[in-house]
Amino acid sequence: MPIPKTTKQIIDQLVADKSLSAKQVEAALKELEQGSGLEQVLIKKGLIDEEALTKARAKVYGVPFRDIIGLDIVPEVLNIIPRETAETYRMVAFEKKGDEVSIGLVDPRDYQAIEAIEFLAEENKFQGKYFIISPTAFRKSLRRYEVLGKEVEKELEIAKERFAPKKEKMPEARPIEEEISGAPVARIVATITRHAVDSGASDIHIEPTDGPTRVRYRIDGALRTTIRLPKYIHAAVISRIKVMANLKIDETRIPQDGRFTEVIEGKKIDFRISTFPCAENEKVAMRILDTSTGAPTLETLGFSKEHAKIIQREISAPHGMVLITGPTGSGKSTTLYAILNMIKSDAVNIVTLEDPIEYFIEGVNQSQIRPEIDYSFVNGLRAILRQDPNIIMVGEIRDRETAELAIHAALTGHLLFSTIHTNDALGVVPRLIDMGAEPFLLASTLNAVVAQRLARRICEHCREVLTAPKDIEDEVREELKKVFKQALPAGVKTDGELTFYKGRGCARCNGSGYAGRISVAEIMMVDKDMERIIEAGFPSEQVDEAIKAQKMVKLRQDGFIKALQGLTTIEEVMRISEV
Repeated sequence: MPIPKTTKQIIDQLVADKSLSAKQVEAALKELEQGSGLEQVLIKKGLIDEEALTKARAKVYGVPFRDIIGLDIVPEVLNIIPRETAETYRMVAFEKKGDEVSIGLVDPRDYQAIEAIEFLAEENKFQGKYFIISPTAFRKSLRRYEVLGKEVEKELEIAKERFAPKKEKMPEARPIEEEISGAPVARIVATITRHAVDSGASDIHIEPTDGPTRVRYRIDGALRTTIRLPKYIHAAVISRIKVMANLKIDETRIPQDGRFTEVIEGKKIDFRISTFPCAENEKVAMRILDTSTGAPTLETLGFSKEHAKIIQREISAPHGMVLITGPTGSGKSTTLYAILNMIKSDAVNIVTLEDPIEYFIEGVNQSQIRPEIDYSFVNGLRAILRQDPNIIMVGEIRDRETAELAIHAALTGHLLFSTIHTNDALGVVPRLIDMGAEPFLLASTLNAVVAQRLARRICEHCREVLTAPKDIEDEVREELKKVFKQALPAGVKTDGELTFYKGRGCARCNGSGYAGRISVAEIMMVDKDMERIIEAGFPSEQVDEAIKAQKMVKLRQDGFIKALQGLTTIEEVMRISEV
């Protein structure tokens, strides 16, 4: 596929800046697909970040780069460019000196944007000075026009007339559908969802309390209260969400599940909705799925090179079973998607059974289970076996029947991937045996087990060295002494002083010190020795010897290594590795 001239110039500049190697460019070129650019592939694979790319563009375009994240833009300057114009042309005014106004553009080659600035400059008597800014900087600056609380407050003033309780006799009520589709409530919900996506939240919780309704976002695994709404608006907000998700608005006694899709800032976002009856009123949880990003890679998820190599080898087997384990929210499904993305090709038939479908992967036949019509994992797996599959992915092994069918599929020449809930990799075999799996069948079908957790990643823009307490340092050193030296990355040593890191907190990470999450994992391989141990009932003494022989890096050890590399904090490793 030919590369546009400008893209080639930007890539050459990234290589010249040592932000990228020629080898990485070559690897990315092999993954180019119709409709995706080389720059998108490089960012998706985690080979470059947005800031490095923007700096390279600045040099190629001949426009100065400016980092305005965290800059305190005064309203008088910001409003030189009206919000609607700023959104349309992706530009923002951020500084004014005399009659000179500094304007940041995401794409300084957008001639319509330049024309719009020239029109505003002539009308308001100022001179425009142009800079290139990153898309993230633009989005964060755009939020300064109106913060979440002020936007919602404005709509609440309008909604108060309609929904707040009044002492005098109320006028005749309009149909509920008409009420909740009214502008104030619809805009409140739209504002909450838009700000959640802008903040990088994975979930939204709208919860009734004795007083105001609490709205919380889950960001990097932690819940944060973002706004409180008056109690009188709660029912209307919940009803609005139900209408969007095509749920029964008059049914408040039982839980309901649904979904809807919105386009926010040009991205297609899926919202999975779950309502739950509480003592005061209904609670809503909304899972946010950005379907425009596509499935990630093992590298972007944070798997070590050694673990990525093992997974690559195990998924190349012609048949057998590879299981991912961990608690809810540990990224199991995302890892499965990354694996499917690695092995998809025209030569194989891949069929999945999911609940829900989180990413759509081209070339993979994906099916959504529907328990309400008796289309379960068990029934779906039976149907898949009649679809001439080479590779099967089942969202979760939950019961005896699914386990038996999965083992049967692996025995009959299929490669099967699935997830299961256990604390660690070693807990998977006893769990499957408890479900009724025969040890001798399990030994001959199980290829590998990956156990994982998600740790919050330190914000790279405010990372600094941390002095850890001596007892913590001693514990880390003792644990890493058990790791074979070949498994330790370059620069990580167990002797001498250990260096740990933390995030100081900055505008880019909203003061938390964390930005994003990273996988911490362990992998148990089922080799000949492990097969014999599984057949013998999985005695713990023999298991310990076998994993030592495999040179297995345990989950806690992998976390300590990542903490010493400055990828996460020691507190995060301690938190996620507690059994």
